Amino acid sequence: MSERSEPAIEPAAIPERLRDRDQWICWREETRDGKATKVPIEPGSDEFASTTDAETWTDFETARREIDREDIDGVGFVFSEAGPFVGVDLDDCRDPGGKLDETARDIVQRLDSYTEVSPSGTGVHVIVKGELPDGRNRRRSVELYDTARFFTVTGERIDETPTRVAHRQDALAAVHREYVREEDSNSNGANAPGSVSPSQRRSSGSEAQLDDAEVLEKARSAENSGKFDDLWNGRKAGYESHSEADMALCCLLAFWTGGDRSQIDRLFRQSGLMREKWDAVHYADGSTYGEKTIERAIGTVDEFYDPTGGGDAGASPTDLEGQRRRTHLVEQNRLLKERIANLETRLAEKNERIEQLEGKLERIGHNVGG
Repeated sequence: MSERSEPAIEPAAIPERLRDRDQWICWREETRDGKATKVPIEPGSDEFASTTDAETWTDFETARREIDREDIDGVGFVFSEAGPFVGVDLDDCRDPGGKLDETARDIVQRLDSYTEVSPSGTGVHVIVKGELPDGRNRRRSVELYDTARFFTVTGERIDETPTRVAHRQDALAAVHREYVREEDSNSNGANAPGSVSPSQRRSSGSEAQLDDAEVLEKARSAENSGKFDDLWNGRKAGYESHSEADMALCCLLAFWTGGDRSQIDRLFRQSGLMREKWDAVHYADGSTYGEKTIERAIGTVDEFYDPTGGGDAGASPTDLEGQRRRTHLVEQNRLLKERIANLETRLAEKNERIEQLEGKLERIGHNVGG
């Protein structure tokens, strides 16, 4: 639970355009791996909410009434493909006196839409109507998203900002271009460092991609579903560290998503392993821990699930043909199980090798120090 006391949210403080949407959830703060993480909770239950499952969302008033629960820290608004809203998240930009840093001040002024203080008091959230430009959506302390994420909502509006959510497509495009999108590395439009090309997004080359719900259904019905469920629910038994568990889950997600980075990231954020470290910049090129974990997972998985399965969709529906197709599916399922087992074996071998190298480096360090 959060130590910061949250005031009751007045409905009038929230723009009507947001209140009228059934896209509200609750959240609570939990400590994972020594860091605070905001976990989405389905209103009226103790279950996790999903930012891709509207069945776990509700209306504003229902969510607001849950704030009195001891295990709830606040309410949140879920961004959905069905809605016209884009959230702009500005981290660590507000000092104790309420003054914004130069970057945040410029973005807030240009977007000129509903803007509020984050629960921590050190960041701000801006919500606009518009379409998020293609390309990366995060750089340093600026992040933009329009689907499969949620904003914690406080109703603590920044002074001199609008009380409504405004349509700001041109300003949104400019903010994305100047603060988020990487500059091209050369004039022919080659991908800049850290950007994702279409071929990288879909390493398997299959266009028949599973949606999020189908990925979870496949993973939970596979032979190794027990391992997936453990990782998905944040259980790290059998792994030396949280990071090793992160890598294992990302490898499984990479297999089922066909190596789609955006989908892996979106799904991982719904898992019980999600923590603030995921979005922390850990590398000199500006990449986050989560981005590099996904990159390594895709590099580890050299085969991906093909939803088409190579079956004959146009086969004649005779008994003989039906039997042939069933036999084919059984064989495909057997091969799939073998591939998953091989992937797990290779991952275990790589983790063992990493541990050996780390032990060797530690011994060398002791010898040098001695």
